Amino acid sequence: MKNRLLLIVMGVTMMFLQGCSQPANTSDLQQFVSQALAKPRGRIEPIPVFKPYEYFSYSAAGLRSPFELPVVVDSSLQAAQPSSNVRPDFDRPKEHLEQFPLGQLTMVGTMTGADDILWALINDGDGSVVRVKEGYYMGQNHGRIMTISQNRLSLIEIVPNGLGGWVERPKTIALEGIGGDN
Repeated sequence: MKNRLLLIVMGVTMMFLQGCSQPANTSDLQQFVSQALAKPRGRIEPIPVFKPYEYFSYSAAGLRSPFELPVVVDSSLQAAQPSSNVRPDFDRPKEHLEQFPLGQLTMVGTMTGADDILWALINDGDGSVVRVKEGYYMGQNHGRIMTISQNRLSLIEIVPNGLGGWVERPKTIALEGIGGDN
């Protein structure tokens, strides 16, 4: 068995050696190499010279952003005094619902008391329901409740007018599920 294996290995080795010993026809390869060497050689361009970076110091940081519209100040508006003497009462104690934004407060119902006064039930957004009547305050803009009906309450907020004065702004809160202006 060893002799047979040895004969097979020797036969395969002889075939490989025989393939390497025969002169191959490489005339086409020699012709290609000679043609490639006969062509004129190209010239490699030098690396381009880059201009050095010039630093820029931005000195307009305190000016108006270029993405905002310019503000035109009308001098006649600044000189004008507030046309009304509306102003919130800063001396009165704050009520519970004045710590919440008006958009967070929702009207969830009404009830009539023993004295026939209609009370509105307001959810403050923290899980509490507070009853209010006309004259009570709610919202962060000094909103005073003016009228209460079965499905809505109306109040008047006192907000700054931007010129150093105050203006009254009416608001309505509708019963939850009915819709209305907040």
